[in-house]
Amino acid sequence: MNQKIIDLFDEFTHGVMPRREFLKRLTVLAGSAVAAQSILPLLENNYARAAILPEDDPRITARRESYKAGDVEITGYWAQPAKKSGPFPAVMVIHENRGLNSHIEDVTRRVAAEGFVAFAPDMLSPLGGTPDDSDKAREMIYSLDGAETLARLKAGLEHLRTLRGTTGKVGVVGFCWGGGMVNRLAVADPKLKAAVAYYGRQVPAEEVNKIEAPLLLHYGGEDKRINAGIPDYEAALKADGKTYEIFVYEGAQHAFNNDTNEARYNKDAADKAWGRTIAFFKKYLG
Repeated sequence: MNQKIIDLFDEFTHGVMPRREFLKRLTVLAGSAVAAQSILPLLENNYARAAILPEDDPRITARRESYKAGDVEITGYWAQPAKKSGPFPAVMVIHENRGLNSHIEDVTRRVAAEGFVAFAPDMLSPLGGTPDDSDKAREMIYSLDGAETLARLKAGLEHLRTLRGTTGKVGVVGFCWGGGMVNRLAVADPKLKAAVAYYGRQVPAEEVNKIEAPLLLHYGGEDKRINAGIPDYEAALKADGKTYEIFVYEGAQHAFNNDTNEARYNKDAADKAWGRTIAFFKKYLG
């Protein structure tokens, strides 16, 4: 697909561009309204495809759970190994800017199948939870107070540390918006044991000295918007002697791990990144 079209969609999903303006510009790039309408399903997520690991897979058990963050209840999706007795190390899974959906639930099950307690909080819980309308979810995400949301995620990490059935060793993985939150949590939580960010916005260089957790950072080679922040981030990590790994997957787009998005999913990059992610968690969480 034309890279300009993918870049336009990225601008739409991560900015404040109205859908009408996006469709207008897509029509120009596609050459006609008919062509634009044929391209649109390839750009948007199709959650009917979100079943790499089905919910009834015998290796895991899954359910809805919640925790308190101050006076707010955060609901989410919980999965853990089915046939082994704990305790297990825990991994928080942070969703993209479209909220907690079936794709992230699938990712959570995949983490659990590797021997972890996995929990994906719905950070739109204070606003009534993730809606079915993805565009509405995106608007809701960007209405959240950043510091407040970070504190709620940090409370979720502490909840996983103190829960019966976990070892107290907790890591975090996030995608897109969630990847940016992973970088911020690495700064905010010195007890974090491992942090994996997929194409997440970096923190300012002056905050890197606060990071204690080992970092694994995945980026798509075509993701110019996010990749612009890599040099300063890596320079700061290196200067402060932090433990980190950075992988840039050439030819891959932003959101290359999301298998429900036909235009941006890159199986080769996603498989390599996933293998590295699980190995990283097993190394640092035990």
